[in-house]
Amino acid sequence: MSDPGPEQSASCMSLVSAYVRTRKGIILAAEIAICLVVLICYAASNTPGYLGVAITELIFAVIFLFLFAARFDQQVTFIHWGWTDFLRAAIGGGLFIILSLVCLIRGGDGPGIAGSVFGLLAGILFAYDAFITFPTLRKTHTQAATDSPDNI
Repeated sequence: MSDPGPEQSASCMSLVSAYVRTRKGIILAAEIAICLVVLICYAASNTPGYLGVAITELIFAVIFLFLFAARFDQQVTFIHWGWTDFLRAAIGGGLFIILSLVCLIRGGDGPGIAGSVFGLLAGILFAYDAFITFPTLRKTHTQAATDSPDNI
């Protein structure tokens, strides 16, 4: 058995476990966990019609976790991954907050209210993700040359 060299690729789980140790990885893992909790609460509720947002955002968070962990965003450069992630997080935060407020105002059974409370927490977490992603979207400009072309 040989030692893994730089030419051998790492396994998918080792990439994910290494990425989860970063700040963005922790946030994505927390988004996945809270989406699962909201999904379970809404599924146990009498009105499971609120599952769509939780399922969609769970799938998007898992996809982005694996894309960023495998560094796929650095290989495919024709997609602006920063804006894509920002829009995912901002839309998810808005949808979770709106859905949870509607479900709380409407009232209902215990699991529905618990799902709404966790949905509000998920909305805040997604909004925080969008908040920390936004500063990375600013483009840095290089300073223009001040020398004259003739070097006079």
